[in-house]
Amino acid sequence: MRFRTTLILMVIFIVLLTGVVLIEHHSEVTKEKKEKQEQLTDIKSAEIEKISLKNEGQPTITLQKDDKGNWKIIEPLVTEADNYEANSLAENFAGLRIEKVVEKQAQAQDLKAYEIPKKEVILWVKGQKQPIKILIGMENPLDNTLYAKREDQSQVVLLPSYLKYSLDKKLFDLRKKELLKFETKDVQAIEVHSKDLNWKARRQGENWLLVQPVEALAAKSQIDSLLDKLSGLKAKDFLVEEKKDEDLKNYNLDKPEFTIKLDLPSAEQISIQLAKKGERLIASSSLSKKIIEIDNQILTDLNKKIDDWREKKVANFNSWEVTSISIKRVNQIIAANKEKVTEKGKEEEKWQLQAEGNKKELADESKIESVLRKLEYLEASGFIDQPTNLSDYGLDKPEIEIIIKSQPQDQEAQEIRLLLGKDDKTKKQVVVKNASWKYLFLVDDSFLSELPTKIDDWKKVENKK
Repeated sequence: MRFRTTLILMVIFIVLLTGVVLIEHHSEVTKEKKEKQEQLTDIKSAEIEKISLKNEGQPTITLQKDDKGNWKIIEPLVTEADNYEANSLAENFAGLRIEKVVEKQAQAQDLKAYEIPKKEVILWVKGQKQPIKILIGMENPLDNTLYAKREDQSQVVLLPSYLKYSLDKKLFDLRKKELLKFETKDVQAIEVHSKDLNWKARRQGENWLLVQPVEALAAKSQIDSLLDKLSGLKAKDFLVEEKKDEDLKNYNLDKPEFTIKLDLPSAEQISIQLAKKGERLIASSSLSKKIIEIDNQILTDLNKKIDDWREKKVANFNSWEVTSISIKRVNQIIAANKEKVTEKGKEEEKWQLQAEGNKKELADESKIESVLRKLEYLEASGFIDQPTNLSDYGLDKPEIEIIIKSQPQDQEAQEIRLLLGKDDKTKKQVVVKNASWKYLFLVDDSFLSELPTKIDDWKKVENKK
């Protein structure tokens, strides 16, 4: 009896479950059918291979995707398209939502009343023989939605107002505007030539080195910033599509105010020419046949003096990576090393002073790290290039010699040697020489007060209770 009851209950459960599944399936089918009815187009944007925009009183704009998935403008001229803008255009037309059906069976007089077609969008879809044509009419004055009709359908509908932004795209909006494109990290050298200044910098490992008109460490952040701006130069206007000698002369590019040369891997060199014409900044490059107008903000960088491109930091290191520092004066050496010390069962890195007889004493870490930070951010107010006689600056027998050793992560250990000349108290200035460079730094002497004069200055003072 119990088995029969269980069997009956199981059959009832299966029947109910089947009913629920059928209802849910029917609901999903109904939902999908309704969603399709609410869409004017139901395609994937990636399937759109070609788009034409026809706007009343303007030339037709046609974009086509190439084999690599990049967009080209093929009408009214042949040129590269802005991939972002073209893809946005495709996405907007791929799944057009219907706001409202206005007329289910529109007649010719109805189309005229809605000013259809004022604009036309044609979509060529992969795998479909015939393109989809969308005819756009006037704006609905109540909510700015757009009257529209698919050519192969009889109904007139209202489309979302945001579509107007895509429909109003001009040729300039859809064009690729970059003057040239390169990766900053790939540039091996840069030259800037103008009537006032010619300079050249070459990449040296992680740094940049000025090689003309002086040999000096360059300000890496400044060089990288300029390269970023050059790689992002965009057209404000397209002036000439196929430049000729007379075009270069007409826009003053035959004698440019600035010529910038970039050396890339595989011995490739890019050159950029810039010239002023009235209030406009005109540009062209060796990679382009076009002449364009660009934003003139780049001139702020190009008009900098040579000292603006130089690294002003006297020593290039990170204070937290320093493993030892020694300060040598005429009669003594104050040295400290960062060593591993076991305290209370834990191994920690501590600063230790090298006292007499190689005896080690705990150092006041805050004082050492304060000095290191001062040296890390020590900057020059000026430079002395090609000094003929170090004795003129008190550097033949320096007042102070500082040696800093550091261990950068995943790099070889580094040593920096700084020589300090006589302190000019009148000018509040001291001359500093980094042994790695031939030139000298003029530095504000305020940091000297931070340097220890005797080993006791760096000793750790134990709190007495």
